[in-house]
Amino acid sequence: MSDDPLAIAREALAEVPAWLVGGAVRDRLLGRATTDLDVAVAGDVEAAARRLARAARAAVFPLSEDFGAWRVVARGGAWQADLSPLLGESIEQDLAQRDFTVNAIAEPLAGGEPVDPTGGREDLAARRLRMVSPAAFEADPLRVLRLPRFACELALGAEPATIDAAARHATGLGHVSAERVFAEFKRIVASPDPLAGIELMERVGAVDVVLPELAALAGVEQSAYHHLDVYRHTLAVLSEAVALQRDPAGVFGAEHGAAVAALLAEPLADELTRGDALRFGALLHDVAKPQTRAVGDEGRVSFWHHDAQGAELSRDILGRMHASERLRAHVAALTRHHLRLGFLVRERPLPARVEYRYLKACEPVEVDVTLLSVADRLATRGRRSDAAIAKHLGLARELIGPALAWREHGPPAPLVRGDELADALGIARGPQLGTLLAELEEAAYAGELTTREQAVAYARTLLGPDGDDA
Repeated sequence: MSDDPLAIAREALAEVPAWLVGGAVRDRLLGRATTDLDVAVAGDVEAAARRLARAARAAVFPLSEDFGAWRVVARGGAWQADLSPLLGESIEQDLAQRDFTVNAIAEPLAGGEPVDPTGGREDLAARRLRMVSPAAFEADPLRVLRLPRFACELALGAEPATIDAAARHATGLGHVSAERVFAEFKRIVASPDPLAGIELMERVGAVDVVLPELAALAGVEQSAYHHLDVYRHTLAVLSEAVALQRDPAGVFGAEHGAAVAALLAEPLADELTRGDALRFGALLHDVAKPQTRAVGDEGRVSFWHHDAQGAELSRDILGRMHASERLRAHVAALTRHHLRLGFLVRERPLPARVEYRYLKACEPVEVDVTLLSVADRLATRGRRSDAAIAKHLGLARELIGPALAWREHGPPAPLVRGDELADALGIARGPQLGTLLAELEEAAYAGELTTREQAVAYARTLLGPDGDDA
């Protein structure tokens, strides 16, 4: 049996009036590989789905009871096919109800010429994204967000009339379920060109609805060390994060570039990699600046505690989008710690204990937040920026190796167990013991302690003559 899902579907459904539709056709015309098939069926969808599942020895289950759709999933998840009833009495009527012309092309599974009533193939050749009809966005306001998603994923230019129609229906996004909105938005952020996607979202008014906290950054002026307002700075940080994800060796050299690239390619949550999550961190790291902005003596602008408040706000935003707890916690940690490395620049050369405190505080995003700080620094080009950027990148290069090692191995193995230390010192198990163990871990990381005996003796000095922490 063939491993090609389309060949399997053609053979299994040879006697069924069915068409390959949507993204699978579009991607085939663009020369893009796809493992997701969408099939429109005239007749009994369940019977067709079960027939395909039997032929492929695959799983089959109803996808939507309301719309009569079924899904067939190959063993191991190598491919899937969604089978749906025709929307109308003919394939032409079905295609007329779709979103964009490039998605309104059908191929008969039994063979024959493509069905293309709206000129989708011509639009693909012209790299043009055009609505099927003016009613497309009214029928489903989520298509307002699908417009920038397709534009940035497929490098298509949106037609002016389509942009105008999307803008007229952008407020309708507020009535679309959070899960559907997040499914589109995360693909924009993770796309090859997220800046183009967000700029088109801004143009049609989708940013105001989907992420009003981001829109609120526009016009928020910063100190003389910045050359952009907070909104444009945020997009610049996103741009630097994308560049860093594509070529970490450009900043960290061959010694650590491959290791950073491998880490960023790791799956994290919500079908996103750590690199994709870094982009979310770039988008949200300064999200609390409007509410923390203050102007002091001589007009000096400050944003005290925007890191801590931003961590909570980013968690709330992703929660509103129904993102997973893991992504929420990860992005919140990036936001909370994105200033830490910059605060250490003046302490170079960095003492081992300071290095330890940085890694310990930032865990488990010790590598990721180091990368975010680099993107943030590269996007900050105001007064004396060249010297500041050089110093910041120098420190980041020094810390990236220890951060990678910390992620792989963690802190040093304890020189003495907690119960052994408590017995040796004659103290109770409790907060005091925890404080002593933390101090021993830091001293061991700094190379000041190497044996159990040294650890116990050092802990005894920390207790002081009265048995209290000195």
